Amino acid sequence: MKKLTLDRLLQSQGFGTRKWCRQLIDDGEVSVAGTVVTDYRTAFDTDGLTFRLFDEDWDFHEHVFVALHKPPNFECSRKPSHHPGVLSILPENFTWRDVQPVGRLDHDTTGLLLMSDHGPFIHSQSSPKSHIPKVYVATTAEPVTPELVALLLAGVQLHDEPAPLAAVRCSMVDSHRIEIVLEQGKYHQVKRMLAAAGNHCAALQRVAIGQLTLEGLGLEEGEWCYLDAAELGLLVAGD
Repeated sequence: MKKLTLDRLLQSQGFGTRKWCRQLIDDGEVSVAGTVVTDYRTAFDTDGLTFRLFDEDWDFHEHVFVALHKPPNFECSRKPSHHPGVLSILPENFTWRDVQPVGRLDHDTTGLLLMSDHGPFIHSQSSPKSHIPKVYVATTAEPVTPELVALLLAGVQLHDEPAPLAAVRCSMVDSHRIEIVLEQGKYHQVKRMLAAAGNHCAALQRVAIGQLTLEGLGLEEGEWCYLDAAELGLLVAGD
């Protein structure tokens, strides 16, 4: 169990500098267990702590682990250039506490995106050495054929890769949709693999990471949620 003074507690949750957090406390903006706290030096056990600020209840999180159902036309960047950044969908204090996307989805790709402020988690999820499968459903311009599936499983050669890249698993969903499972995270990989196989990606959605699925989370486009320990445990490598 960890104790923090109220100003440090608010700062750790991304509500600004310690000076600003002290001002919020002095102004009577913060309450704990229904009682307004005006002394920033008051210390609280953070385990299971809920506090109220800006007329909203907040649970203390030592680290943030978030799943977002990314909508189209959002960039997975802290400094977006052509479209809004995915951080604009989340509470503003997440930016202050350095929450960032785990890997990237193209601006026009939708689906499951992890975000966190925990460096080791970001690294482990992003590293190709982790062999964590990512499951995509691509809508194709041309019909899906058994030959296309077989080619993606066998491997296709991309211009800037030394060796062919193959899907871990691949199957036809319907006449113009194909499910592709990858463990790499190459630039525009699904789109480029489909193009190299003689088709074209008209739309792309990531539906799962490891055993964590969009369907299981029940998130609509633009919705997000904190991940609990059980859900984090689903972010594992394949068989």
